[in-house]
Amino acid sequence: KKFEVGNSQFDFKAPVDESEQGKFSFMSEKLSYSANETIQLNLSMRTDTVKIDSKLMVTLYNCSYGRSDCSLCLAAHHDYKCVWCEEDGKPSKCIYEKLCHAPPTNTCPHPEITRIEPKTGPLSGGILLTIMGSNLGIKAEDVKNITVADKECLFKEEFYSVSTRIVCQVGPMNETKKGGIEVNINGKLGKSPDQVLFTYQKPEPSGIRPKSGPQAGGTTLTITGKNLATGSKKDVQVSVGSQPCNVTEFGDEIVCITGPHGKVEPVGVTMDYGGKAITVPEMFSYSNNPTVTKFVPVNSFSSGGRNITVTGTGFELIQTFSLVVYAEPSEAGKTNLKRFDGNLVTRLNETTVVFSSPPILEDPENYNITTIILMDHYHLVVKNESHSFAYVADPTFENFTDGIKKQVNKLINAKGSNLNKAMTIDEAQAFVGDEPCNIKTLTETDLYCEPPEVQPQPKKRQKRDTINNLPEFIVKFGLREWILGRVEYDTRVSDIPLNLILPLVLIPMIAIIVISIICYRRKSQQAEREYEKIKSQLEGLEESVRDRCKKEFTDLMIEMEDQTNDINEAGIPVLDYKTYTDRVFFLPSKDGEKDVMITGKLDIPEARRQTVEQALNQFSNLLNSKSFLINFIHTLENQREFSARAKVYFASLLTVALHGKLEYYTDIMRTLFLELMEQYVVAKNPKLMLRRSETVVERMLSNWMSICLYQYLKDNAGEPLYKLFKAIKHQVEKGPVDAVLKKAKYTLNDTGLLGDDVEYTQLTVNVYVQDGGTDSIPVKVLNCDTISQVKEKIIDQVYRNLPCSQWPKAESVVLEWRPGSTAQILSDLDLTSQKDGRWKRINTLMHYNVRDGATLILSKMGISQQPEDNQQDVPGERHALLEDENKVWHLVRPVDEIDEGKSKRGSVKEKERTKAITEIYLTRLLSVKGTLQQFVDNFFHSVLNSNHVVPPAVKYFFDFLDEQAEKHDIKDEDTIHIWKTNSLPLRFWVNILKNPHFIFDVHVHEVVDASLSVIAQTFMDACTRTEHKLSRDSPSNKLLYAKEISNYKKMVEDYYKGIRQMVPVSDQDMNTHLAEISRAHTDSLNTLVALHQLYQYTNKYYDEIINALEEDPAAQKMQLAFRLQQIAAALENKVTDL
Repeated sequence: KKFEVGNSQFDFKAPVDESEQGKFSFMSEKLSYSANETIQLNLSMRTDTVKIDSKLMVTLYNCSYGRSDCSLCLAAHHDYKCVWCEEDGKPSKCIYEKLCHAPPTNTCPHPEITRIEPKTGPLSGGILLTIMGSNLGIKAEDVKNITVADKECLFKEEFYSVSTRIVCQVGPMNETKKGGIEVNINGKLGKSPDQVLFTYQKPEPSGIRPKSGPQAGGTTLTITGKNLATGSKKDVQVSVGSQPCNVTEFGDEIVCITGPHGKVEPVGVTMDYGGKAITVPEMFSYSNNPTVTKFVPVNSFSSGGRNITVTGTGFELIQTFSLVVYAEPSEAGKTNLKRFDGNLVTRLNETTVVFSSPPILEDPENYNITTIILMDHYHLVVKNESHSFAYVADPTFENFTDGIKKQVNKLINAKGSNLNKAMTIDEAQAFVGDEPCNIKTLTETDLYCEPPEVQPQPKKRQKRDTINNLPEFIVKFGLREWILGRVEYDTRVSDIPLNLILPLVLIPMIAIIVISIICYRRKSQQAEREYEKIKSQLEGLEESVRDRCKKEFTDLMIEMEDQTNDINEAGIPVLDYKTYTDRVFFLPSKDGEKDVMITGKLDIPEARRQTVEQALNQFSNLLNSKSFLINFIHTLENQREFSARAKVYFASLLTVALHGKLEYYTDIMRTLFLELMEQYVVAKNPKLMLRRSETVVERMLSNWMSICLYQYLKDNAGEPLYKLFKAIKHQVEKGPVDAVLKKAKYTLNDTGLLGDDVEYTQLTVNVYVQDGGTDSIPVKVLNCDTISQVKEKIIDQVYRNLPCSQWPKAESVVLEWRPGSTAQILSDLDLTSQKDGRWKRINTLMHYNVRDGATLILSKMGISQQPEDNQQDVPGERHALLEDENKVWHLVRPVDEIDEGKSKRGSVKEKERTKAITEIYLTRLLSVKGTLQQFVDNFFHSVLNSNHVVPPAVKYFFDFLDEQAEKHDIKDEDTIHIWKTNSLPLRFWVNILKNPHFIFDVHVHEVVDASLSVIAQTFMDACTRTEHKLSRDSPSNKLLYAKEISNYKKMVEDYYKGIRQMVPVSDQDMNTHLAEISRAHTDSLNTLVALHQLYQYTNKYYDEIINALEEDPAAQKMQLAFRLQQIAAALENKVTDL
């Protein structure tokens, strides 16, 4: 007998082993792609021919799913035996009790409050406050007391959610007050942080607009005032008279839609906040519903597009007009009502509007047609005393005989039937090619028009298919066009017979094609032979250094074990989220110091602080209007002086400002991205999309990827990248590094290769740190190292368990050598430095004759003894390096100016010599490459493996690209591959690979940066589908990785295929993931500073933005220009005050 378990939902089954009588077990790496709290498995018994299903169901339970804190964990069903495990050196988490090797925790930490909604409330109280956080109790009974701004808040048990949410009803307050939130959970107090405060304030409405509307309702009413955004949208109710006014927008202004009213009269407007009614000072007047007195014309062809002018009264009260046509079958028993919507063409004045009739069915005579004008909530049938607006069947036209009209008369005649039944001579249009044909006569059966005197060119779209290049004759009635044939003005016969033209053209063309094919084949064969020759030579070179690579790699792995132990002890020095985003968004230098473009504070006087902060919060609300933000971005990008650098900076500021609503940020990014894609598709060059960051949306995508992949970097790809960085640094520092030329013996970059052979010896010096204990620390250095290089290596070793930002700088410490009873301070330059004319050589350990086992003391500046008379003072050391009159060198002395003339005259020979040197030292590059190969491979596998964890953002965005390619009928896999490559590997991973200081607290030396650039270029080459044929002129990085590049390319292809086959990430799941990122990190970012910086762009292009908003109907309806003007008024003193 054989047993197996399975789950049909995941297409999973595994064999079951019977370990002992009556006990069964099975092994499986993973059951599904999706994380679920529980999975049901069924047990079955199988013989050779029969499978017997059992009714036994087994539930597998995942304790950690959805239980991120202690309270959630302890609230889990006791049958599953989940415990909150706190083990030394490991993050606390919820796991099955037998997997926890520490005593389980029965009591949870103090409650933590992270967010509240809403943040304001009326003085009368009465609204519900939602408190969110963690460890807020296991059950409702745990909540003992809640206070808001020192006022008791009534707990609402029915809305309680274990550990994460408490809802209470705030009490009344006598005066305006801002205060924190405090909860008592079984005697443990939790207080909100300083930035999470609740404000009691008094809403004060001051006016309304418009002040009148129709009895039928539907008027969009805007209420203005102070502190109207009190509470939340659900906490405010508006009434106009006795009728509720449906609130649609909640912010600095309240917008609602009025209901119907029975009388023509002025009525009061009231606002209710949490049960407390407030009367608006101004009244709203209900007026008579509008009427229609006249409409012309009275009918339309069924294809639509005819302009209908409607005249009436009361139109000034109406905000939105639309035309709707309903068609109901006239045949008895059929009730399939169809609706067709028309467009408002223009609003001429307060009594006249113009609509365009919508296209409807081809056979309108079989339907009862009703045409209605919708005016806000008032519906009016378009009819007069005698009849309603009607539709008639489209006319018919006769095509030209043989498809061509010989133009011999002055007029062109088109024949048909019912031509003037719903069309006049002024409305009808006719064209010959691209030019109009002026209509002179229109009857029921004939149309006559006067064509242009000279035969027009055919339309661009028809040139390819036009016989003899003749223009088409087109008649247009409303929205429909009829192509009746082509018009021929005049024909001229060529003087050369066709039987002579063909040979004269075809024979030279065939000869050129044949010659080109022969040349191409010869060139291809020659290139192929050259490629195979170079490949063979490279393999020979690699073979010659293979033994050396194995030894170097073994030595490196042994030495890297200490680095691995350091990582295990201190952890990878990953930057906190704020520092990471600052560096990725605002592109600092390699040092990552003092050059981040966004600071932490607003430099404004206290007297203006509250006004400015309120105005910036209003500006934040305005940015959360999609119509405003899209207009804002479009307007800026249309400005010629809005440079690519400004777009990068603006997009990063916008990312910080909208970080609290990443779902909305993603929606804006998608909208702009679709517009960008449309431009490239229309321009017929979709492959060029995302190649650079020349638009705001491209930089938004870079930032979005950086945000979404931060956790993935910390948990997965960070360690192999850090180990690769440390391995390169370690390998580079094993050999000489020229401190002036920034070139090294061990590197991957041929331009950074130290060409000259430098003799050196490795020394182990014993270092004592001043005030650092009595034990010495052994440090490996080279006798050719400068004193600054020695200091850096000592600092690196002594402080290796601390982040780099906490290390002392080499300039701030003094290195003292004690060869015996005497002491000598070591400096890069002093009076003993070797001189040759204007050249001065930087001092090394060899210069001071420091030997293996020497004792050195590292101390802070000022602590050590003063230098002796023959030495230069250490603070002047750095300035000496920069003195112009003394040129300095370290290992290789550059060519002097005196020799420049000779150098230029012999430039051709020099180039040949340089190339020869490069080829000689290629083996050294190969040696370093072979030593580091395992670290490079590990990093590539960590970011290009779809079988491991794939960030949801990557799957989500790649699926989005696939959907858009399908929508635009793009079947070229190269194009889709380029899109994905430009959006993730080249946009994010190459950036992180070349700049490890973006994610780690490290310093990247120039020599290490040179090798990282080679690996980054290889990563970029792996992501392209183009095959690069090698030649002797190929860059060294392509020669180095010629053997591996095909494997790397396959990894990229497999990665993209694997992601495409994964379970899709839904919009809901993505939004949940984004909301979690917003909740976790937004409070740490400088949102107000970013808003203030963003406003500078609004100020700079104020008129252009206002004009764009006033021209946009959606923005007009939402009064966006007016809101921006209010914000500008509040910040009008910014130039002098900020």
